Amino acid sequence: MAIDHDRLFKELIQTFFEEFLLLFFPDMHEHIDFSHLSFLSEELFTDVTAGEKYRVDLLVETKLKGEDGLIIVHVENQSYVQPSFPERMFIYFSRLFEKYRTRIVPIAVFSHDTLREEPSVFSIEFPFGDVLQFRFFPVELRKKHWRDYIRHDNPIAAALLGKMGYTESEKIELKKEFLRMLVRLELDEARQRLLLGFFETYVKLSEEEEQQLQREVKEMETTEKEKMLELIISYEQRGRKQGLEEGIKRGIEQGIKQGMKQGMKQGMKQLIRNMARKGMKVEDIARLVDLPEQDVRELLEEQGN
Repeated sequence: MAIDHDRLFKELIQTFFEEFLLLFFPDMHEHIDFSHLSFLSEELFTDVTAGEKYRVDLLVETKLKGEDGLIIVHVENQSYVQPSFPERMFIYFSRLFEKYRTRIVPIAVFSHDTLREEPSVFSIEFPFGDVLQFRFFPVELRKKHWRDYIRHDNPIAAALLGKMGYTESEKIELKKEFLRMLVRLELDEARQRLLLGFFETYVKLSEEEEQQLQREVKEMETTEKEKMLELIISYEQRGRKQGLEEGIKRGIEQGIKQGMKQGMKQGMKQLIRNMARKGMKVEDIARLVDLPEQDVRELLEEQGN
């Protein structure tokens, strides 16, 4: 099943919007009045030239401290490499400005795993002068090292550890530090579950790695150890319960499909037999029911079934 990256990032950043700005844009955070905050409905734009539709990820209406006018913060998650992305950001900006006629702060979160130089400028230039220099604020997660963020008591930092730069050999330690951060944050169950689900989507440990993680946590000599073990066990239990429920659901669906298939087969048998009783030839029946003649003959021979 494909991961809906945009939905996951939207839910995370919308839940922890202030913490997101504090972590990555502290200067911007200083100027925003978070007592005036509302999330706007999604905007859908059609790219007529490319024939594609794009949905803006997150729009936040707010104010700057000491000012009366509203501003809009637009946050866009980019989960794949797209050379034309700066142009798309400009198109979003221009259409949002056309609609709202207010100042807009454009932010792009690059969450793909490719290490590359992501341009944050879209320009239109001529030999005789520049027409446009549009800039947006970038967050390139893969270029950030996870160890630089484990001392932050910030839920966004915890969740995004799994999208930052780390190696396969660091996965167990990465998850251990994530759990340590989660314990320190002392969030309510719903927000804790959101962070756990987000992190687990992108950092998947094998069963052997999970067992090693538990061993390492048990050997810790800190006050966080017991709560970290509780998190691991409770999440495993939820995973087993979810897996059981999913298995039951699939079993029911499979049973219904099998029942329908058997019912259709029985109905087809009865129809063919009725046609044969009325004296129709096998080739004519096969043509009418769209089956090979051999299948029709076999169904007619199964009189005892």
